[in-house]
Amino acid sequence: QVQLMESGGGLVQAGGSLRLSCRTSRNISMIPIMAWYRQAPGKRRELVASINRGKRINYPGSVKGRFTISGDNTQNTVYLEIENLQPEDTAVYYCNALSTQFPRFDYWGQGTQVTVSF
Repeated sequence: QVQLMESGGGLVQAGGSLRLSCRTSRNISMIPIMAWYRQAPGKRRELVASINRGKRINYPGSVKGRFTISGDNTQNTVYLEIENLQPEDTAVYYCNALSTQFPRFDYWGQGTQVTVSF
């Protein structure tokens, strides 16, 4: 089992920045896919960024340029830096550890709330 613990969320004014952290119980290089998702009330959970084997980075086109994912293998931590936050970014941000091959797993953190004010 992979334990995930998010931190770094909070209240920020529009235009500000946040750095979210996801500390894992396993070296991130051993996790095929680490990802950040977000979910606003009444909306689908949305992938915002992922990092494969702690190295390869993927972004949906809608967030690239404002969201930066990175990993620190020595700290077993994946970060999500968000710049120029907008009220539409308000959501619960979740950390996800995923393996689509054996051993298959799909673990989630409890989420961290990001609230952006006008």
